[in-house]
Amino acid sequence: MLAGVRIVDLTTVIMGPFATHVLADYGADVIKVEPPEGDIMRYASAARHHGMGAIFLHGNRGKRSIVLDLKTEAGRAALLRVCARADVLVHNVRRAAMQRLGLDYESVAAANPRIIYTTLAGFGNGGPYAERPAYDDLIQGASGLAHLFERAGDPRPRYVPALIADRIGGLAAVNAILAALFARERSGLGGAVDVPMFETLVELVLSDHLGGETFDPPEGPAGYARALSANRRPYPTADGYVCVLLYTEAHWARFFALVGRTAEYEADRRLSDSRLRAAHYDVAYGAVAEILATRPTAHWLDALGLADLPVMPLGDVATLLADPHLTASGFLTTEEHPSEGPIRSLGVPVRHAAFPAPARGPAPRLGEHSREILREAGYPEATIDAMLTAGVTTEP
Repeated sequence: MLAGVRIVDLTTVIMGPFATHVLADYGADVIKVEPPEGDIMRYASAARHHGMGAIFLHGNRGKRSIVLDLKTEAGRAALLRVCARADVLVHNVRRAAMQRLGLDYESVAAANPRIIYTTLAGFGNGGPYAERPAYDDLIQGASGLAHLFERAGDPRPRYVPALIADRIGGLAAVNAILAALFARERSGLGGAVDVPMFETLVELVLSDHLGGETFDPPEGPAGYARALSANRRPYPTADGYVCVLLYTEAHWARFFALVGRTAEYEADRRLSDSRLRAAHYDVAYGAVAEILATRPTAHWLDALGLADLPVMPLGDVATLLADPHLTASGFLTTEEHPSEGPIRSLGVPVRHAAFPAPARGPAPRLGEHSREILREAGYPEATIDAMLTAGVTTEP
């Protein structure tokens, strides 16, 4: 879908690389610009070889890597030459640092007026937090997401045990870049785009939990009671856990009929009356929990499935790797990486009938494509050799 679109990826860690990995999955040519020491995520998580960690392998597949020391004039000039032939520049460097490097929007737009200059930041420009450092944990905490665990009955706030702020911010960046590319097709104009993590996560939290505070004056407390119920979690069974969600009125009535407790259901309006149930989700979900604890997981998966009630087993990494749906759909495969050997590869979740997913290369070694990309930017071989000697760029 994005064949012919070139993206210069000046990002590190998770948010930016995740955004550009999605764009690479859609067919864009993503040029990952790394400092001489490489993206720090090369050295995180399990690894077979130094600099090729598991998180890096998944987040940077299908990209090309060029090393440029942007603190040198030659490195800065090379980046601008690469940008001159690109459609998008994405960076997560602090705005003030990009200004000092001479790589602010005005400088890059002077080399390519049609470029879409995308800044991924912790906080929106213009507020007092604008230049603060930001990481996933900080944004989960500041956005109110970590506090919701305490509201939902945990003994204290905690972070979601996944880098959800980075990845949701990355998806917001994908949306912004695609919209900007579409707008440029109509107007011919590039421009600067800002994608802040904090505001993106605050929207996620408040869209669900602003509740009565939506109104002025308030019409009730903040918070979405169903999502905050202490009993909204995988339900214990006689031998494990099962994930069940009774959502519609038909679901609730059918569940209690299935277990032979229709009379109890109809007599307790906190169960059978949707408005009262919304005010007593702890009671309603607690009644479901009490029932599910009486039989093994396999029984509930079969019985609820046959009754067309929403149910799924509780997964973990081991079960996902053997999941029959993920295997049949081709989402989980094993591929041969040229330097890392056999690795498990994650497929492209989105499918488009007219545009099959492109053949993706593996995650690159540090500077693997430095010479190739500089050659494409118009540098002669002798100049590239001199840049390698001077340490402006490197190759494996």
